[in-house]
Amino acid sequence: MQRGVAYGVMAGALWGMVFLVPRMLPDFSPLLLSAGRYTMYGAVSLAAALPMARSLVTRLTRDDLNALVKLALAGNLLYYILLTSAVHLIGIAPSSLIVGVLPVTVTLLGRRDRGAVPLARLAWPLAMVVAGIACINVDVFTAADAASGTSTSLLTKLAGLACAVGALVCWTWFAVENTRYLQRQTHFSGNEWSVLWGVVTGALGAALWLAIAVLPSGSLQTTLGSERWHTFWMLNLGLAIGASWLGNGLWNAASKRLPLTLSGQMIVFETLFALLYAFIYDHRLPRPLEMAAIALLVAGVSWSVRQHGDDGAQTLSIEEKAQASAH
Repeated sequence: MQRGVAYGVMAGALWGMVFLVPRMLPDFSPLLLSAGRYTMYGAVSLAAALPMARSLVTRLTRDDLNALVKLALAGNLLYYILLTSAVHLIGIAPSSLIVGVLPVTVTLLGRRDRGAVPLARLAWPLAMVVAGIACINVDVFTAADAASGTSTSLLTKLAGLACAVGALVCWTWFAVENTRYLQRQTHFSGNEWSVLWGVVTGALGAALWLAIAVLPSGSLQTTLGSERWHTFWMLNLGLAIGASWLGNGLWNAASKRLPLTLSGQMIVFETLFALLYAFIYDHRLPRPLEMAAIALLVAGVSWSVRQHGDDGAQTLSIEEKAQASAH
């Protein structure tokens, strides 16, 4: 379990970068950002898959392929389109902390899974997570505009909130379904599943470029200079290798080792690292309410880890979990 927690934290550190890149590329549409990131992810995954391609193909079933397409659509393309829209509209902090509700939503959906700690024992840790999220949202909607010297219209904030909530829904479904599928199937390792997932996502990302080509909005990017496009591709290559390929591999390794309620808690580190990167990029220290939010989130997750460590259910091996789900 300790290794699973470590993998979850490292995945969160890499995933936090996905909030920063849209901020650095405000002149690129969410569709372009998603297509660029996942086309590069597909290329990286395809290169990683080539040495073991025959073995992967012979073990791949129709159910696996259906699951990969669904997970890639919801957990990658649609999620990132909504997330980048939210970052463009309302910024990194509110977007990351709305998505930061994931520990609560995933825990609630996974409360009946084998190895899950009863919700009664998680009530206080989850309450601390919710309190932390409340603190950051109060700060964003009372102090953020004043601190930045700009004003965001109510309609823009509402649209950004809707996009962030949509991203939350996508990631909640993805986190639950991916974890359950990984624990149910035993013929792919976490790394192999990540490679297959990347290849399928890359194919969908390439198809997204075709959609962009026929949309009128695609022509809006033709005025960008070659330097901006170079930055676009380099940042997306960094996301493809770090956040998508390595981050997903670490997350799958964590999902193999942790019960669903605890793996859901690990997602909070994506939020914490996204906030850290935002503070560094903005060259500022967190405000008091932001500091309170971070403290509450870390304390809530740490408490949850201890609750799982005290519970005997999590001692089931991966083989025992697979046998239990098969029955």
